[in-house]
Amino acid sequence: MTVSAVSSTTTASTTTSSSSTSSSSSLTSSDFLSLLVSELQNQDPLNATSTTDFINQLTSYANFTQQQSINSNMSSLASSFSSLVTLNSVNYIGHTVEAKTDTSTLSNGSATFGYSLSSAASNVSISISDSSGNVVYTGTGTGNSGSNSFTWDGKDSSGNQLSDGGKYTISVTATDSAGNSVLNYTTVTGTVTGIDTSTSTPSLTVNGVAVSAANILGVTS
Repeated sequence: MTVSAVSSTTTASTTTSSSSTSSSSSLTSSDFLSLLVSELQNQDPLNATSTTDFINQLTSYANFTQQQSINSNMSSLASSFSSLVTLNSVNYIGHTVEAKTDTSTLSNGSATFGYSLSSAASNVSISISDSSGNVVYTGTGTGNSGSNSFTWDGKDSSGNQLSDGGKYTISVTATDSAGNSVLNYTTVTGTVTGIDTSTSTPSLTVNGVAVSAANILGVTS
């Protein structure tokens, strides 16, 4: 006999309990155990629950309880890990770092970006866009295999000096002689001025832009 065979009185009670449980969107180990007890109390003497079925149900109960414990421990571990990441991130404040990202803030009339190439490029095109997505500058860059640097003087394509404080994004297109892309990623270098812990993954503020700690490539000073 299984739980579904419990008498109508118990079924009604179970239904009420289930409704209450659904409202809280969780099933506790006590709820699980209550179902087993109700089954024993209301089983048909002429069709009692078999020993095998009952042992399987007890095993399910044990597994359920163990899973709840594991979930609780994992949640605690995740919280501890997040705290550890935040603590380690504090060590970056005041240091100059290189990070994988494509956005920087125009400061003192310029912004320096970097990009990595898997092999030498025959053609490297660079464009700079403002925070609204408008392209304000286009030009070319070096095509050396490995790390390359590009410093933008903060002037648009017409030669007008743009104001400090704006956030600008670089886009790099690098291809070899066969027309294949050889771009790995773009970077920025700047001083870490703060940490944002408002999300589950803390981020560092580099040149006024949020950067994940996982994207830090190195500390230069």
